[in-house]
Parts: sequence; structure tokens; C-alpha cells
Amino acid sequence: MPVVPFLDLPERSKKPRERGLTHVIDRGLSVAEVDGLLEVAGEAVDIVKLGWGTALVSANLQGKLERYAAHGIPVVLGGTLTELAIRQGKVEGLIAWLKELGLRHVEVSDGTIALDGEVKAHLIRSLVANGFIVLSEVGSKDADFIMAPYVWVEQIERDLQAGAWKVIAEARESGTAGIYRADGEVRTGLIDEIVHAIDADKLIFEAPQREQQVWLLHKFGTECNLGNIVPGDVLSLETLRLGLRSDTVERFALGATRPTGRD
Repeated sequence: MPVVPFLDLPERSKKPRERGLTHVIDRGLSVAEVDGLLEVAGEAVDIVKLGWGTALVSANLQGKLERYAAHGIPVVLGGTLTELAIRQGKVEGLIAWLKELGLRHVEVSDGTIALDGEVKAHLIRSLVANGFIVLSEVGSKDADFIMAPYVWVEQIERDLQAGAWKVIAEARESGTAGIYRADGEVRTGLIDEIVHAIDADKLIFEAPQREQQVWLLHKFGTECNLGNIVPGDVLSLETLRLGLRSDTVERFALGATRPTGRD
């Protein structure tokens, strides 16, 4: 972030960050669009997920990976690919392909295909042993499926104990499932119970909608980890983090004391 001598703004941690992550979903960007994103907002992008199984059908995959790598931005493939590899008994093939692509980050999810908890934990341990950085995902993509808070906590704790770097709290790319209701409203009680037991810095909250981003930033501060951010919203989110947009001005940019993270 450039120094702004005439304004008192929240501090942002430097890349590579452990807190304040902006996890971006690439749903099929062209190389030119990747270049544009990196030119305009590259310093605000911490990790990019190639959504779903798009990596398998993208004609420009290698070009995009080279662009992200040149800017020091890790890429992770959509967790759906991992789920399919597990279902079809092709995990070793997936690992070999990730190594061929030069990717070190892997998402392990069970939001589409039911996966036994111990099988998931074993896979996380195996991937970590193979030198991968694992992002686990917890929660269902089915908006009608309500999981009790204690089950969320148990699953998140299990994945962290297995070696996951961060655990992603599911919301779908629409922000209408998992930690949100079908209309996008935040399940505030659920999040309160999760963070009562789990350090919020170990979580990435999927938050594709602006109202969700605002709520999470108000609750957890500038350095809240947020995911499933579409490329066109990266700069908008950064302004929210810094109190440069009306939604968060009172939280971050007024008064003599600047919060830099959670209260």
C-alpha cells in the first residue's frame, strides 16, 4: 500500500501475509485480464483459486500460471477437482499434475461429495508430507443443509490438527450457503460460535458479497481473511479494509486511534 502522509489509515501487513488475506476466485480470466488485475491490484491479491474444474478446460492455463508466479501470487485449483480425484481413486495422479504445474497449494474440500472425516484428514496429512500447503474447506454448498455449529468447530479443528494452513468457511461463489443464509444474510450466531473456539486468523471467510465483506471487517478488523473475491472487487475490498469507503469509514478511518486488526 502506498504511503499516504495526509491520512491516518489502518496498517496492512506485508506480503506474504498470514493475516488480512484476499483470496481471489479466477473463473476463467484471459491472460490479458490477469495482467490487468495484477497491474491494478496485484499488491492486494494474496492467493488465487482457479474456480471449480476450470484448470482442466482453460486453454491459457500455463500462461496464467506464469503471470501469477511472476508476481509471487500462489495459485490453488478448485476443491472440486480434489473431490473428484478422491471419488475416482486418482489422488496420486492429481498430485503428480500439481507438481508438473509447479503448484504448492492444494484445496481439500467436501462440499460437493460426501467425504469421511478421517479420509479427509489422512489426505491433508499426506499432502503436507509431500510438501504441499493445504487449504481445507468446511461446509456444504447446499443452501438447504444446516450444519450445527459444534460440527463446524469439530471439522475445522480436525483439519487444522491434520496440518491445514488455513480453513475456508464455505459460502459458495454466490455467498448463499454455508456461513450465510440462502438470501446472503450472515449467520452471525454460527460465526460467533466458530470463532469462540477457533482463532479467526486460521480461517478464510468466503465473502463474495459486499455486505458480507463489510460485516466481517466490522467484526474482525482490517486484517480479516476473506475469500471468493471476484477480480473486479479486489480494489473495492481494499478500500473497505482501509476505511476508504463509506461502509467502513467509522470503523477504520475516524478518530485518533486506528485499529489494525481484531479488537
